[in-house]
Amino acid sequence: MASVVGLLEARELAARERVEGLREGADQVLAELAEEETDWEGWVIARQRVGGVLAPPSVQETASAVAVPAADESAEPGAASLVKAARAGSIVPVWRPGLEAGALAVECQRNLQVLT
Repeated sequence: MASVVGLLEARELAARERVEGLREGADQVLAELAEEETDWEGWVIARQRVGGVLAPPSVQETASAVAVPAADESAEPGAASLVKAARAGSIVPVWRPGLEAGALAVECQRNLQVLT
């Protein structure tokens, strides 16, 4: 017959082996978690940067707008509207009501004048 101490030692050994196995699994999960969190943070940063680029102009950018003659011929002579100056080679904005030709890059404005 086995001794009580021997039975306790056997159960202790089995419990320790289960704990060690779970620790190894936890370490592996934590390593995968850290890797995925790093990847996730990269996507968050990318989305924030793209959002910043595509966001409407800030107050600072609006303050640097230039006066462009109004495209409406019925407007008074000398009337001007403030439009954010487009940079050469910029992407053509999607048309929306109230968008003026001054929002286009200079090259696009010339093309528009030729077509009209």
